Amino acid sequence: MELAKLDLNLLLVFHHLLILKRVSAVANLLNMSQPAVSSALGRLRSSLNDDLFIRTQGGMTPTPYALQLAEPIAMALNGLQQALNVRGAFDPKTSRRNFTIALTDVGEMYFLPVLVNVLAKVAPGVTLQIVSVAQSALKEDMSTGRIDLAMGLLPQLQAGFFQQSLFKQKYVCLMRKKHPLTQTTSISVAALFASEHVRVLATGTGHGKVDAAMDQQKYSRQVRLTVPHYVALGDVLQNANLIAVVPERFAQRIVKPFDLVMRDLPIKVENSAIQQCWHGRLHRDPGHQWLRQLMRELFGDRSTADEELAI
Repeated sequence: MELAKLDLNLLLVFHHLLILKRVSAVANLLNMSQPAVSSALGRLRSSLNDDLFIRTQGGMTPTPYALQLAEPIAMALNGLQQALNVRGAFDPKTSRRNFTIALTDVGEMYFLPVLVNVLAKVAPGVTLQIVSVAQSALKEDMSTGRIDLAMGLLPQLQAGFFQQSLFKQKYVCLMRKKHPLTQTTSISVAALFASEHVRVLATGTGHGKVDAAMDQQKYSRQVRLTVPHYVALGDVLQNANLIAVVPERFAQRIVKPFDLVMRDLPIKVENSAIQQCWHGRLHRDPGHQWLRQLMRELFGDRSTADEELAI
């Protein structure tokens, strides 16, 4: 259809309905009545010859055609908003913006204590909402603006996204001080596999490379416990003679609080490159640029942090 025949305000209703999934929420956000929102959706359905949204128990569910339109419409609206606000600047001291960041449980433990402390000083009105990188809708939520930034080892984010490497880290062995292997400063491959392990299955991340490296050895790993995330490891290792293979910076955070010991991993595992990733629609947003720069200043390793790269 011709763009001249379409009321562009209808696209704004479409965009927010895709995000909020409820007519009442869109009406409240856009300061419209619910009948007005329903009427706008009806006009858009007629113009595009598609239902666009189906009413379900979970809200307004987009049709395949609506999902196809979602990203280009979001990018177009974002570009128009940026053009209209070209002279506007983001002032962290006065801003009351909320940023949604996707993190792993390791990321929550590593990034948040530092980040929240700094925000209280330099951007007291800025707030954060944290969600899991393991959610199945991560790519969609980032492309439609529901998530601003994702942090971690995230190979699933490809076309349409930007990334910036912050630091690289190796994997290490972690155990309690009473573990028999703490009697030596280095662990042999045979001793590693002779010990019982707790294995972490970190869904949605690239940390599965540890399991792949273990499986390539001539020994079989004795897995006593498998957990879905890292957050419980401190308590588990403190009370059992188990070994966990974990990212080094995570190990450094929990060694002292849980009275643990860290040792080098005797097998070769590729270092993990921790990145911050964002969708192209937010690449030039002043507030988002400020947040990315802050993350780089706080956590970037000057020897490995690189420029912002489109992927």
